[in-house]
Amino acid sequence: MSFFGEVFCSEIIGKSVLDPKGEEIGKVRDLAIVKGEPLPKVSALIIEKKKKTFFLPWTDLNIFNKKIIAANVYGDSLRPYELSEESLLVVRDILDKQIVDVNGAKVVRVNDIRLEGLNSEAVLIAIDVGVRGIMRRLGVERGGEDLFKLFKKTLPYSLISWNYLQPIAPKLTKISLTVPRQMLSELHPADIADIISSISQNEGVNFFDNLDVETAAEALSELESDVQKDIITRMDSERASDIIELMPPDEAADILSDLPADKAKEILEGIEKEEAEDIQELLGHEEDTAGGLMTNVFLSFSPGMTVEEASEKFRVQARDIETVYYLYVLDKDEKLVGVASLKQLMLAEQDCHLADFMETNLKTVAPEEDEMVVAELISKYNLLALPVVDENGYMHGIVTVDDIIDILLPPAAKRGRRKV
Repeated sequence: MSFFGEVFCSEIIGKSVLDPKGEEIGKVRDLAIVKGEPLPKVSALIIEKKKKTFFLPWTDLNIFNKKIIAANVYGDSLRPYELSEESLLVVRDILDKQIVDVNGAKVVRVNDIRLEGLNSEAVLIAIDVGVRGIMRRLGVERGGEDLFKLFKKTLPYSLISWNYLQPIAPKLTKISLTVPRQMLSELHPADIADIISSISQNEGVNFFDNLDVETAAEALSELESDVQKDIITRMDSERASDIIELMPPDEAADILSDLPADKAKEILEGIEKEEAEDIQELLGHEEDTAGGLMTNVFLSFSPGMTVEEASEKFRVQARDIETVYYLYVLDKDEKLVGVASLKQLMLAEQDCHLADFMETNLKTVAPEEDEMVVAELISKYNLLALPVVDENGYMHGIVTVDDIIDILLPPAAKRGRRKV
């Protein structure tokens, strides 16, 4: 096989394929792709002649470059080809489709595909997402270069390596790589949510389904409630339970409260008993109240604990708690009697007791209090978290400042997201 340099798919589509005598056996209509190591590769050309399509295996090619495509077989030996949904084709299934640029955390459109020779095969190296790719397909790339030169500029290449791409459509998972999936899990959950919200409903659901459980749990809370509901409702209850179980209980409760009762029950039944009980407790509160905002997972300590004992407990238990700003001191009846900041804990002597320096002039809020009252208290006293305490002094949870910020000033990305 003679494969010279790089070539773009647009330079191949529509090009004549010659037999050993130099006679045309058809024109390239499409390229069939299969998974290869380390990159996807061309397995065959789909050629057309007299409105009939034929299958030309890669192994039957003798020369393949932007100038000449020649086969080592004759036209009468080609077998007819019928378009099948099982095949993965460049023009039909990849060009003009949306793919996630994992490195740039954005959705891009495939304008062209760059191929290179590797061990006598043609592999997919990168996609072109820029103007140059569009011009090349229209046959005006050279003119575009000349136009840019008039303004003393260069027509830029906008190529993204295939290693940084994550397919959206299920069909493209046939050529997906492990690298993008690993990189996808490292994206900020808000970036993943933006990606899901920038594509169609079905694409968003399919993309979410391909996330690992941990990444899915982090990203789900960043989506609008309608999107969350749509994704979880379509999902298998077992996988939904695995995802919901990894979320903070307050965020899990918010999602389950929007689901049909039967679906929410199925999901709860698949969650570990202790986590399910935490979520069910929160589901009993109205959404726009302190109880509806709070999380019931927090660190509590006894007033007689020394700083050394409290520090050791903190190191062990804080790993499993999403947000830790303060230490809440409860008496033997589980009533809130004091609060200590992490700064106070770190500055105090090791043998000092929490009761010696904890704050007893407490700022608290009742579970049924309106969310705007909660916001006013957090703002007025510059708190990072506000304890939720009932009339008898029992502590039910905490409302954190980030929950209030989401109410008063939702992230721009979340405000502008299109519901899938």
